[in-house]
Amino acid sequence: MGASTMSSDKVDAFLERAKNWQEEFIALRAIINSAGELTENLKWGQPCYTLDGHNVVLMHGFKEYCALLFFKGALMKDPKNILIQQTENVQAARQIRFTGVADITRQEKVLKSYLKDAIALEKSGAKVELKKTAEFDFPEELERKMDDLPALRTAFEQLTPGRQRAYLLHFSSAKQAKTRESRIDKCVDRILAGKGLDD
Repeated sequence: MGASTMSSDKVDAFLERAKNWQEEFIALRAIINSAGELTENLKWGQPCYTLDGHNVVLMHGFKEYCALLFFKGALMKDPKNILIQQTENVQAARQIRFTGVADITRQEKVLKSYLKDAIALEKSGAKVELKKTAEFDFPEELERKMDDLPALRTAFEQLTPGRQRAYLLHFSSAKQAKTRESRIDKCVDRILAGKGLDD
């Protein structure tokens, strides 16, 4: 049994277990597989489609909708204005959301053209220019904590840029100073240990 067959078996199993959006996922899978160029895998517990090992599109479901997530969606043409930035902090990926099979069926031709665009983008080697860590808000509460505890600054600077950004987003998203301080206090030991927010 080849690796791609095993990956498809995993996606088959995912679809069989899907309590929500099962019909929608089956419809989306058929559209994606009709492109004929992508390899089907299961990543992060979701059906993910790759080209030469690079992520192109992922299917995932939420309470209110299911979606196709295009990893380089920020670079894609969007003539129908249907690509959605999930949150303001998502830099590269964009979603197309669906609330039923009729939604998917109605947009089949459009979805195929967006898939074609995503595949062409991946083949071109285009990269999304991500914001540098220095461009993210650096909460003054964190600055004060680092002044009080110089080892914290050193440890933070030694974290990977992705880990730094995750902490900065986590701290900055709190509206009140008290909440920001509390979040920072809870994370000090993790940062000192060289761990990321989700490690």
